[in-house]
Amino acid sequence: MKQTVHPPEHRSVRLRNGAAHAAPPAARTTERRRPASPQWAAWAFLTPVTLYLALFYAYPLYRNLDLSLRNYTVRSFVQGDAPFTGLENYRKVFDDPTFAPALLHTVVFTGVCLAFQYAIGLALAVFFNQHFRLSATLRALFLVPWLLPLIVSASTWSWMLNSDSGIVNAALHALGLGPVNWLTSPSWSLTSVIIANIWIGVPFNLVVLYSGLQSIPSGLYEAAALDGAGAWRRFWSITFPLLRPVSAITLLLGLVYTLKVFDIIWIMTKGGPADASTTFATWSYQLGFGNLLPAFGQGAAVGNLLVVAALAFGLLYMRVQRKQAYS
Repeated sequence: MKQTVHPPEHRSVRLRNGAAHAAPPAARTTERRRPASPQWAAWAFLTPVTLYLALFYAYPLYRNLDLSLRNYTVRSFVQGDAPFTGLENYRKVFDDPTFAPALLHTVVFTGVCLAFQYAIGLALAVFFNQHFRLSATLRALFLVPWLLPLIVSASTWSWMLNSDSGIVNAALHALGLGPVNWLTSPSWSLTSVIIANIWIGVPFNLVVLYSGLQSIPSGLYEAAALDGAGAWRRFWSITFPLLRPVSAITLLLGLVYTLKVFDIIWIMTKGGPADASTTFATWSYQLGFGNLLPAFGQGAAVGNLLVVAALAFGLLYMRVQRKQAYS
């Protein structure tokens, strides 16, 4: 038996002019739910990031600061009764005879690595920007040092710079030159780790700077060439100025990375010989874990000095970027 469905009844409404029209059906009694507030959606997206930053950045920094202000020993780590000493650990660090050489090595290591990594990376980026045959293949091969684990890269350089069986000394012998104690001489150990770190950091500069070059309009180079500007003139007048924002972030990231380099130095020289290649990163590890009687507070103090240095350069970069945006 078929069930007939009757359409909703429309009531006739009489207007003033005598005409009549059908009134709309009765409104639904149920109301639609209102959409969620955009503010709650924003907090929902921010919550995972906030928790991640709090657990893996803010809390470790707080613990490291607390560690540097107390006299922690192995026993106090277990019992939790480390006495508060204030800035005593920092005073001991500044009075330590290793402080001045470690500071000098950190500055030299960071400055030389940044300069050569940026210069070589920029030269390679400009070279590969010509889009010649096999450009993509060669560019991919240059990424190998960046993709390798640091322990593999450092171990490879340790073998290459070995005084007795290294390939570098073998090449020097073939050229009629005497061997060099790259890793065991106080005069050469810092140079050795600098060379290894430059080799590892060049691919990062190449990738970032090459991406920046791709954003420069090619029409600028064509117009400059029509005006008679040579390759060197086009580089200084077009490439280098327009690449300045990318260069700034490249140098900042390279600075933060180079300040905390530990793996390469520790695997190759362990900061020696006679602290000739000791930086703040390796010194902090030696104070906290390299002795039978570890000085956890002093090691944390040295680590905090690195954090302050990286933070200072980060704030300086933000200030420069803000000035450029306003100008």
